[in-house]
Amino acid sequence: MNAENTGDRPSLLLVDDDETFCRVLSAALERRGFAVKVAHDVAAGLAAAESESPEFAVIDLKMPGLSGLDLVKRLTALDAHTRIVVLTGYASVATAVEAIKLGATHYLAKPADADEIVAAFSRDSGNAGVPVEAKPLPLSRLEWEHIQKVLAETDGNISETARRLGMHRRTLQRKLAKRPVKI
Repeated sequence: MNAENTGDRPSLLLVDDDETFCRVLSAALERRGFAVKVAHDVAAGLAAAESESPEFAVIDLKMPGLSGLDLVKRLTALDAHTRIVVLTGYASVATAVEAIKLGATHYLAKPADADEIVAAFSRDSGNAGVPVEAKPLPLSRLEWEHIQKVLAETDGNISETARRLGMHRRTLQRKLAKRPVKI
């Protein structure tokens, strides 16, 4: 955060394990008028939020240890008025739904730029004008979505998810390590 007076600027908490991404996004958000605090895991993000509740938060979904969904839940419990945008490189319908249910304002797939994030903070309702896809999802994407749904139901427990899906834990871990199929 810059040393200049930040008292009149809205506070923003940025939590992502990618330090380079944080540095670039933090600078871009500061240029747009935010006083940015950066953390690289859920524990550090929660500690920063407990010391000073942010008005806005940008949370990465997948981080070492606890997931960004855990932080969304805790930030919402600290201050229900915090506007939260969840970012992820592993976009799925199941995790998007969970993020919104837990209190996120919006959910964006990476790469998202600072302007998209700032615009997402001001979204209060859905867009009924979004076009509905006419073609069905590929089977590999449907599989990814289903795995993400079951993973969310088990609070991220890989062994329990594998058991519910009827597959070996290592097979599930291999599938999760791959990026989802683009739609």
